[in-house]
Amino acid sequence: MYYLKSEPAAATRPADDTIRRQSPAPLVVLSSYAPRRCGIATFTEEVLEFVGAHMPERDIHIISHTDGAGHNVHPILDQSDPDWYRVVARKIAELRPYAVHIEHEYGLYHYIDDQGRSDHNERFLRLLDMIADYPTIVETHTVHGRYTEGEERFLRGLVGRSTLLLLKCDYQRWRMGWNLQYEPDNVRVVPHGARPDMLHLDPDTCLSQLGLDDLRGKRVMGLIGWIQRNKRWDLVLDQWEDLAAEARERTGEDWVLLCAGNMRDPDDLPFFRECRDKARALEAKGLARYVEFVPRGEPYYQMMACYDAVALPSLDETQSGTLARIIALAKPYVTTAPLEGLTSQTIESEAGLLFTNPATLRRGLLRLMTRPDVRAELAENARAYLRDVVSWDVVADQYLDAYAMAAAKVAVNQRGGFGAGAVAE
Repeated sequence: MYYLKSEPAAATRPADDTIRRQSPAPLVVLSSYAPRRCGIATFTEEVLEFVGAHMPERDIHIISHTDGAGHNVHPILDQSDPDWYRVVARKIAELRPYAVHIEHEYGLYHYIDDQGRSDHNERFLRLLDMIADYPTIVETHTVHGRYTEGEERFLRGLVGRSTLLLLKCDYQRWRMGWNLQYEPDNVRVVPHGARPDMLHLDPDTCLSQLGLDDLRGKRVMGLIGWIQRNKRWDLVLDQWEDLAAEARERTGEDWVLLCAGNMRDPDDLPFFRECRDKARALEAKGLARYVEFVPRGEPYYQMMACYDAVALPSLDETQSGTLARIIALAKPYVTTAPLEGLTSQTIESEAGLLFTNPATLRRGLLRLMTRPDVRAELAENARAYLRDVVSWDVVADQYLDAYAMAAAKVAVNQRGGFGAGAVAE
């Protein structure tokens, strides 16, 4: 359990409500934000585009790390400051929000002292204590099926302090009940959304826009996104020459592996160089193209549109922004199993194939490369899953429901005199 000292009351809802706003109270979002090279930053930028469209009457303010920028962005979260949570809490109180939507990933909020010791997100929980009088919706981006001791301790604290806790997949909620040995009543599942407005992108047009006209008339397999160790591009690169030869022998079609991405984390530099060198070696043989670009915004979708199918190998992801873009373009794919949200969404959507080792990866890739009927069926399933389940228009309404639910819960507690104060040590 976390035992925390009481924090200053300045961050709680002001007692004087005689001054009424002329416009509705804003939504406040705490997250990393553009232009940071971060999957959560990219996620937040996209989700708020749709939440804002569904909630035009409210302003949206983003409290970000110090590298965030943009309209209504407040770049004040300095992780090197041991008091960052107090700074953020004061800003939230100043904004007097309708609700606070927090995107959580462990690395975004941990503090490391001058001895190299992490606080294991303890300050994040202190922040929740300080803003307990506001409706607080915490959206977790990493909740594994099986918890480490530290994860369980943190998640127990998180469940106890959040007005609502949002998970991405149903299996996470089921596993949470099993791991914690009780069913929290403030946990909801909201899936990772995908853009509904990109299905119109024409592959040949996108190839021209990206300077890849030489790939016209060829089948294109995709490797795309941040190039890092957990993505395991090497599993595809090491087999590609043989795969392309076998597909040509079976179908008479030439397949090219279009590798598009860049390095994000300097710790992944050796793996990045290894994959880049392998891709360039295949490129020299006419079997691949290697393109460096930052996978975010419209270019991400344009590149995805160029593919006939996508390989998505991974070792450790509870969800995937790359998969969201694959679904947004209805591209057939093959990905790793069993692996958290990747496997879960593939089973739910029936839009992709699963592999468990190099042999089943090869089998899956060859099915995609030699069976146009399989590609067509998977793509049709992806379109239905996008339309009915994960379109941002569908998911944005679920966020709005979560905000309203949290606001109502806090209002009822405050009327009944049960407002949550700071946790005393």
